[in-house]
Amino acid sequence: MSSSTAANWMEPDAAHAGEVRKLSTLLEASQALSATLDLSEGLKRVLEILGRHHGAIRSTVVLLNEETGEVELEASSGAITPGRRVRYRVGEGITGRVIQSGKPLVVPRVSREPMFLNRAAERPELREQELSFICAPIALEGRTVGAVGVDLRFKADRDYNRTVKFLGVVGSMIAQGVRVQKLIRADKQRLVDENTHLRQELKERYDFSNLVGNSGPMRQVYEQISQVAPTNTTVLLRGESGTGKELIAHAIHYNSARAKKPFIKVSCAALPHDLIESELFGYEKGAFTGAHAQKKGRFEAAEGGTLFLDEIGDLNLATQVKLLRVLQEREYERLGSTETIRANFRLVAATNKDLEQAITGGEFREDLYYRLNVFAIYVPPLRERKPDLLLLADHFLEKFAREHGKAVKRISTPAIDMLTSYHWPGNVRELGNVIERAVVVCDAHVVHAHHLPPTLQTAEASGTALTSTLRDSMTAFEKDALQDALKSARGNRAKAARLLGTTERIFNYRVRKYGIDWRRFKP
Repeated sequence: MSSSTAANWMEPDAAHAGEVRKLSTLLEASQALSATLDLSEGLKRVLEILGRHHGAIRSTVVLLNEETGEVELEASSGAITPGRRVRYRVGEGITGRVIQSGKPLVVPRVSREPMFLNRAAERPELREQELSFICAPIALEGRTVGAVGVDLRFKADRDYNRTVKFLGVVGSMIAQGVRVQKLIRADKQRLVDENTHLRQELKERYDFSNLVGNSGPMRQVYEQISQVAPTNTTVLLRGESGTGKELIAHAIHYNSARAKKPFIKVSCAALPHDLIESELFGYEKGAFTGAHAQKKGRFEAAEGGTLFLDEIGDLNLATQVKLLRVLQEREYERLGSTETIRANFRLVAATNKDLEQAITGGEFREDLYYRLNVFAIYVPPLRERKPDLLLLADHFLEKFAREHGKAVKRISTPAIDMLTSYHWPGNVRELGNVIERAVVVCDAHVVHAHHLPPTLQTAEASGTALTSTLRDSMTAFEKDALQDALKSARGNRAKAARLLGTTERIFNYRVRKYGIDWRRFKP
């Protein structure tokens, strides 16, 4: 084969190899950008790929800062001294002009270009060899948001048009990375704003000044909250079910130095005894059957914040021992792990049980009781704070009218009398449920007595007030009892007397006294 023929065969092979190298570069660049959510790290990998496959001596990516209007260096390879910050104004230098015009620029001989600022690199190679600089814009949604530039060794026969087009494709890929980064930042900022807004709402909602009630017992509770909230002291909330212990736990948390950290609630009564330990301490993968992955416990989730253990009186004895160690040593281990984790949370516990009686009965550990009972707050039942009842009723009326879109404005006087005369075994929770039901069934602007549930209906309110004397009521009751016994005994007076626990003689006397025909009860 002649030398000219061999040359003709080699040229297509060289061109083909160049195209393959470019496609390989684009594939690797795409993988580098998609492999991380850190834009700077992804760009650095792309620039390193350009250096390996295309002989880029140094390369940079600059992005436009929309807040300052300046062009800032985002990533570089072999271009800048670590710790040095590089900024340009739009239109300043070669890179600034590319961003201003949105068009690529080629500088075949860097040493002859007076517009070079050399901020990103000193280019010491120019003393020995000439360099070429190519810069392509990074465009996103029709706007130039940055530029990618590379230094290459000068070659007189270099096809700059092909190189510019290739670098433009790289710039387009970088633009998509920038777009994803903008979306991530916007989403993250939205979540931060929402989180800040929700935390502020929670702090305002659970500020103890917003708790409803001004009776003497509640004023004492407010004073205790204001004393203990700024500290890290363990708090034990005691009181009947439905008195608002969880609300007070929230108030303590959101008025403490830990307000910006998590508030984690655990209902000890709601979780089965065999699950409560794994929920509190967490577990490692393979710690027990079904533990397919590591899980953080509530202790770990409450890091830096407050852990609220509701119904702690229902905690089993085995878990009580481990909780005591956490409170004493301020450390714990996940199930199946030997790694010790430091505990940094504030504990607020609540119970409606008589813990002293539970200790006597062997159901609650005395040493744990003393660890919990550092600062006890007694939350009074509603019957002990009757002056607050109307304030609470009005609060619930406004709340549920707003939630259900009702124009209910007030409670009638007879309905108020019914509310105040009731003993409220379910406390504030029951009152809230009663008012919500009244709002739902009310079809006017005023809640009347008939809107309240039957449990609150008195004899006067329901029109069933007693009109007979005690003697008449007792006579009617005795007559009904005799007839019921005869009915059950199918007219057998001896058996009916035994059912009532009396003799047959006394039974027959009562039957004759009230004129009861015992024969009609026979089959």
